[in-house]
Amino acid sequence: MIWAGFLFGLLGSFHCVGMCGPIAMALPFVGSSGWRYYAGRLLYNGGRIVTYALLGALAGAFGQSLQMAGLQQTISITSGVLILLLLVLPKSVKGKSASMLGTDKLMTWVRRKLGYFFQKNSLGALFMVGSLNGLLPCGFVYIALAGAISAPGVGGAMLYMVLFGLGTFPLMFLVSLSGKLISLKLRSTFNRVVPYVGMCLAVLFIVRGLGLGIPYLSPEVVKTAEHKTEMSCCTKPVATNH
Repeated sequence: MIWAGFLFGLLGSFHCVGMCGPIAMALPFVGSSGWRYYAGRLLYNGGRIVTYALLGALAGAFGQSLQMAGLQQTISITSGVLILLLLVLPKSVKGKSASMLGTDKLMTWVRRKLGYFFQKNSLGALFMVGSLNGLLPCGFVYIALAGAISAPGVGGAMLYMVLFGLGTFPLMFLVSLSGKLISLKLRSTFNRVVPYVGMCLAVLFIVRGLGLGIPYLSPEVVKTAEHKTEMSCCTKPVATNH
């Protein structure tokens, strides 16, 4: 399921253009040489991916704690349900949730730091802009994190989010070079497609968690306890009649 992160990032990267495109297009030019211009854009996108990986580690740690409790199938189903909730909940409810969790204060700090690093004329500052950009509120990223929860372990969740970031990279890099490459109409069209892609991903996680016995898509999960029971039956001495 880790490959789903890259696919989701690739298909939904037009949403990133609509949401984060203005920041990418407004990146300052660093230095007088051409290579620094391209390096700065690469570092900006690299910063985003690093942040996604760190967020993936948090999601993976949460998912791993549930896996240790033997809730693998439940995790997958829960991830699918979370994705669906993120798609259908109105913005007002999401805003209230952010206020209750205190993330609105975090976002105020992130925006202030973004303004600070935008004024710095260095490659390191562009990396920091990308890193902070990855923390901005984005339902698209939240959906990806919901999927990362069901990845195998912390490393798997980090890889899932790195692949998600790499999926968004080609289009975001092009936009950071020239905002005229993608029309507003095309961006709007793909923004309307994103919820449907998210729904497909949610259904995929739910079906996977149901363990329907479908190879690769929804494999049947054999519980460890049952497995041990079967093994013990196989090794039980057979009585002989004399």
